[in-house]
Amino acid sequence: MITRLVLGTLVAVAVLLLGARWFVRFGGARGVASGALRVVASLPVGQRERAVVVQVGDRQLLLGVAPGRVALLHELSSPLPAERRGETPAMAPAWLTRVLGKSA
Repeated sequence: MITRLVLGTLVAVAVLLLGARWFVRFGGARGVASGALRVVASLPVGQRERAVVVQVGDRQLLLGVAPGRVALLHELSSPLPAERRGETPAMAPAWLTRVLGKSA
């Protein structure tokens, strides 16, 4: 009786692990339209609010993101360069003030 329970549990776990691996390997976890939408830069502006630059095709949009709400703040006329992985966004406040048209 215990042997059947243990074997059944092992089979269920094996099926879940193989299914998860198959899902990731064959593209079930891909983003929207294979990279047509990506976050270029992000800056926290409050405890739960962020300013985010999103690349949509050839356009870049500055979005205000808060719990339960996303608002378009500005469409950038010249695109920002994409951040490199591992690089800290130390220049984020400067570009944000430049985009919003305020003096630093």
